[in-house]
Amino acid sequence: MPELPDVPTLLQTAVDALGGSHREGQSRMARAVDSAVGDAEHLVVQAGTGTGKSLGYLVPAIRHAVAEDTTVVVSTATLALQRQLIERDLPRLAAALAPSLGREPTFAILKGRGNYLCRHKMSGAGDDADDGSELFDPRQLSAMGRQVKRLHEWAEETDTGDRDDLDTGVGDLAWRQVSVAGNECIGAAACPFGQECFAELAREDAASADVVVTNHALLAIDAMQGRHLLPEHAVLVVDEAHELVDRVTSVAAAQLGERAVTTAAKRAGRLVEPDTAGRLEEAADGLALMVADAEPGRLDHLDEGLAGAVAVVRDAAHACITAVKGVKTGGEDDPEGTAARKRALAGLEEVHDAAERILEAVEPPLRERGSVVWLAKGPRTAPSLHVAPLGVGGLLRDKLFGDRTAILTSATLALGGTFDALAGQWGLGRETVLKDDVPDPDLAPDPESADGEPRWRALDVGSPFDHARSGILYVARHLPQPGRDGLDESYLEEIAGLIEAAGGRTLGLFSSMRAAEKAAEEMRERLDLPILCQGEDSTGRLVERFAADDGACLFGTLSLWQGVDVPGPSLQLVIVDRIPFPRPDDPLSSARQRAVGAHGGNGFMAVAATHAALLLAQGTGRLLRSVDDRGVVAVLDPRLATARYAGFLRSSLPPYWGTTDPEVARAALKRLDAAAPSAARQGAEA
Repeated sequence: MPELPDVPTLLQTAVDALGGSHREGQSRMARAVDSAVGDAEHLVVQAGTGTGKSLGYLVPAIRHAVAEDTTVVVSTATLALQRQLIERDLPRLAAALAPSLGREPTFAILKGRGNYLCRHKMSGAGDDADDGSELFDPRQLSAMGRQVKRLHEWAEETDTGDRDDLDTGVGDLAWRQVSVAGNECIGAAACPFGQECFAELAREDAASADVVVTNHALLAIDAMQGRHLLPEHAVLVVDEAHELVDRVTSVAAAQLGERAVTTAAKRAGRLVEPDTAGRLEEAADGLALMVADAEPGRLDHLDEGLAGAVAVVRDAAHACITAVKGVKTGGEDDPEGTAARKRALAGLEEVHDAAERILEAVEPPLRERGSVVWLAKGPRTAPSLHVAPLGVGGLLRDKLFGDRTAILTSATLALGGTFDALAGQWGLGRETVLKDDVPDPDLAPDPESADGEPRWRALDVGSPFDHARSGILYVARHLPQPGRDGLDESYLEEIAGLIEAAGGRTLGLFSSMRAAEKAAEEMRERLDLPILCQGEDSTGRLVERFAADDGACLFGTLSLWQGVDVPGPSLQLVIVDRIPFPRPDDPLSSARQRAVGAHGGNGFMAVAATHAALLLAQGTGRLLRSVDDRGVVAVLDPRLATARYAGFLRSSLPPYWGTTDPEVARAALKRLDAAAPSAARQGAEA
């Protein structure tokens, strides 16, 4: 192969072909990624909104893949970014770089098996009456029946079988009738539809692609459960890296409830002696009795009754597993029997492993525990026990970062002015090399530090936005501290005054749906403006309506803190009702804080303040989405100006110009409101 152009040349080629312009931050990022890949060291890159970070990592990633004839994996947290990469960024970039690389780079997307239609399941194999489907007949004109009928019709025309390619979505119950989880699949060799399996075809495409796009959950499953779903790769790019710990924690967690145990027992009951499966059904009843009267929340200890019930489930599930493994099937000549056995084992093993983990988690003294157990229950939630690791840094260090080079990037990674908080959560430990684009080789240490921590470095390439000139951070210092009884009247008055000054154009980010709904209800009475609230329609449609109407306001909670991208005059005010600390009774957060404190650290700062800083940085980052945007971020919680930890939180935010004077904030919003219509008209004329 002829010598390929270097990364700066390829980046300029791509920028020219795509009609862009040189961005210094993007250029620095691309050079740093190239250097990290060449030196086999991890790189943490904070790239602010407007940097063009996708191009900043894709160009060096593609060059490496083509030069080494290998695959680079890119992992994202959200479906929106996956689609952006696969449908827009990669096709355009591949076409732009093809002449320089001698061929057009290839790319593919890979998701968990449950995201694809299963032709074997659709043929009627493995039908279960234990998943709720017995209540429905797919041939009847019920809502789910119509959805299943539509899925069967879609299966005849789709090339991918990917649920996300379905124009109008279907419910989870309907989808379960046509899909299987990864641990339920009998494998292509045994399946009569193996040669036309959508999931297998997606894996084949990925195996030969230069760039494979996946999600954090599948990345974690591949690395930690050893399923080898992704192609072999020595370079990994983790975009939206601020979400990595939460997504990996979810994969590493387990739960145990009556329904899961009963379902496992019924599946086993079709294959083993009635007495064996019956004991597991009885264990499910015993578990339900023990959790019925228990208080929800963190369980530092299991009382004798609950511990006994969990142990009975564990032992009964183990007996069923042994019995099911002893059942002989016809192998490749009996795919239905193989599927039934596989599905039974999958459910039984999940139940057994969850029960065992719960019991083991509470054995050590509190100070030495590595996991937390809690009971979740509510008016709409069946009681279930949960267990999750207190930290996933060790898992990430050993399973994900150990034998590959990782590039971790996001717009918000430096919390309190450093990368230390997230690096610690990822298991990277201390930064061990210089922060410059290319470290001095004479000063760089050995590949690993004395403590065995991976070698890594960090880089903040900044943002093309002039935050201090484009945005104001207004902290309502005069308001009372937020209480537990919802929004105080003074908060509602403040919200109304700010929105009125802005003429709408407001994204309201609230700490709870109750607060968002209360604010929406009150603003509809006080203001003559369109007020949209999360939950009244799909989030995507609400954002579209909000972006299309300059006078509209959109209120909501967590997903809006990170998922809204509305440049232009439709969004000129972001309101945050309170600092988004985790709830004091959140089992995982409270246990993590206690664990840090038990080892001499500051649990509040390491866990709660870090969580709040990350969400605040994401939320306030909704304001400026293009270089022409202007506006105000209004944080109503006075603690951002008065508390001891306020400096840490503010230093985690974009460097807006700050004020605590409400008149200054309202006057700025009125000026923007007066100018916005003409700006909108100019944009339309252009």
